Amino acid sequence: MTGILLAATGLTRRYPQPRPGPLARRPVRTVLDDVDLTVSAGDRVGVVGASGAGKSTLLRLLLAVEAPDAGELRFRGRPVHPGPAGRLRWFRRQVQYVPQDPYGSLSPRLTVADIIREPLTCLAVPGDHDSRVDEVLTAVRLDTALRTRRPGELSGGQRQRVAIARALAPAPAVLVADEPVSALDPPVRVAVLDLLRDLSTATGAALVLVAHDLPAVRRACARAMVLHDGRVAEAGGVRQIFDEPRTAATRALLAAVPRLPVAAAR
Repeated sequence: MTGILLAATGLTRRYPQPRPGPLARRPVRTVLDDVDLTVSAGDRVGVVGASGAGKSTLLRLLLAVEAPDAGELRFRGRPVHPGPAGRLRWFRRQVQYVPQDPYGSLSPRLTVADIIREPLTCLAVPGDHDSRVDEVLTAVRLDTALRTRRPGELSGGQRQRVAIARALAPAPAVLVADEPVSALDPPVRVAVLDLLRDLSTATGAALVLVAHDLPAVRRACARAMVLHDGRVAEAGGVRQIFDEPRTAATRALLAAVPRLPVAAAR
């Protein structure tokens, strides 16, 4: 891996809570506390933790959907701050999102081609968009004949591959995937995880995989970061975290989550 792409330093996020009484001071909950994460070109890193660990909050900060209360996000050394769509177009071209629920995130009225073409148009990506649609459909191992279908005509695995193709269309440097296999059956989950891993290897795009289970991250990623109560419990290579977990939080995750068939990250 060479060249730092995405660098998060000291990210902290606090949310105000309901007042316990009319005269009481409004309490604040710290959801993310001083989190660092560096993603380099070609990297594959998983962010894991139990519900409430801060994964979703970190994801929103990494995508510049929300601003941190403290800390900083940079892409290739350039500060990134949430703002108007036009001002962030450069960042959206480089960092793309793969959602958890492909059915809910894909417009049922659009064809597959229209869905994949949408970010190319919105981000003013130059080139032949129709040819790019076919390129990314082939890359995610879908028949280009599906370009005229709508999401309701596809299986769950096909819909998730379309969501990945849409994210790949602008040729981003980083893919951020949010629980991308949680709604899929086990054999399809394995296939999609392998696809994400292989696409990262083939394209050189870094992969940030946010997930609740370590086995999924181990299959697709080379290293992992475990969040617990908003802080980094431990971080390192997936082999080390699986074979020699150092914290109770990691051991609890390993004990509680059903395992996928696991192969060492390539």
